[in-house]
Amino acid sequence: MLLRMSKEKPSRIEHLTTVYHGRVKFNDADPLGIVWHGNYLGYFEDGREYFGSKYGLTYLNIHEEMYSVPVVQSICNHIKPLKYGDKYSVKTIIIHTLAAKIIFHYEIYNQENELVCTGETTQVFLSKEGRLSLICPDFYESWKKQVGYDK
Repeated sequence: MLLRMSKEKPSRIEHLTTVYHGRVKFNDADPLGIVWHGNYLGYFEDGREYFGSKYGLTYLNIHEEMYSVPVVQSICNHIKPLKYGDKYSVKTIIIHTLAAKIIFHYEIYNQENELVCTGETTQVFLSKEGRLSLICPDFYESWKKQVGYDK
């Protein structure tokens, strides 16, 4: 169960889902050959990057609009270990919210299609001056309408 700080009840937008495929690299594993727990956040990042490329919401797009979107919260639930050489996939799902933030949910699966990890990240909008945006920037509202995420 993922904890949410907001009283708003976000809903999953399943049609905005991507799946990134990778293989566990040598430097991702500890001396026992098991993925170090902190590397799962990097896998989430891979999923976000892939999601952004597919739906036109990349960090470069956001930067061109004079914003940045730092991660302010991350949750990671480990279920089974991945090991060096394993193939894995990261399912990335954007969570609908009316707040000025981006919430992603992640599911990582191994090559046997077993769920090995779930997680969530929350990102906020900062202006180029570093000020927190309390309302969604215009470009993000336009993006939500374009992809049908504004419902």
